[in-house]
Amino acid sequence: MRRLIIPATLAAVTAAMFAFPAPAERAVVIPAASRDVPAASGLQTAILAGGCFWGMEAVFERVKGVRAVTSGYAGGDRATANYAAVSTERTRHAEAVRIVYDPRQVSYATLLRVYFSIAHDPTQLNRQGPDTGPSYRSAIFPQNAAQRDVANAYVAQLAKSSAYSRPIVTRLESGAFFPAEENHQQFYDRNPTHPYIVRWDKPKVAAFKAAFPTLAR
Repeated sequence: MRRLIIPATLAAVTAAMFAFPAPAERAVVIPAASRDVPAASGLQTAILAGGCFWGMEAVFERVKGVRAVTSGYAGGDRATANYAAVSTERTRHAEAVRIVYDPRQVSYATLLRVYFSIAHDPTQLNRQGPDTGPSYRSAIFPQNAAQRDVANAYVAQLAKSSAYSRPIVTRLESGAFFPAEENHQQFYDRNPTHPYIVRWDKPKVAAFKAAFPTLAR
C-alpha cells in the first residue's frame, strides 16, 4: 500500500476529516540489551528498516545523540532505489533510515531498544500498520561485525522475554543504503497536517517521548 503525498492545503482538509483522536500508541516495555557495541570515537552509523520511513525518521530525529537521519532504501540495487520502483515490491529494497549518532551520547544498543519498543512493531511480517509488502519488512542492516553480534544477541534476548505476544520476525540483512527522494526527507516536520502523519506517526512520536523521556530532546 503506497502513501499519497498530497498538497498541504488538501492535506489539512483531509486531516480535518480525521479529526477524531488517533489511536493511543504505547511503547512495548522491553529490557535493555545485555550487550552493546564497544565504545568508539567519532560518529557511527546504524541502518534500520521498520515500515514507513517517515515515522522511523521522526522518532530517531528526536533521540539525544543522533546527529542526522536520512530516509532511504536498503537491501536492493542502486538502479531501482527509487519510490516508483520500490512501490512495485519487486526490488528487494526495504524502506529504511540511516542514523548517524554520537556513541558518547547514545549507544547502538539503545537505538535498538527504541527501534524494537516504539519505532516499529517487530512482530509484523512484511507490513507495518496500513502498509503491506516486503519493502515494509522489519530488518536490521549491521554496519560491522560488532553491530551484527549485538543485534543478534538482542533479538534472541527479546525472543526469550515475555514482551511480545507474537514471534519477532526481524531479520539481519546486508546491502547498501540509498537515500530516498528529497520530498521524503524530514517529511514529518514539513507536513504536520498530512493525514498519514496525523493518524500513524504523531501518536508514535508522542509515545516515544512518554516512554523514553531521558532520551528525547
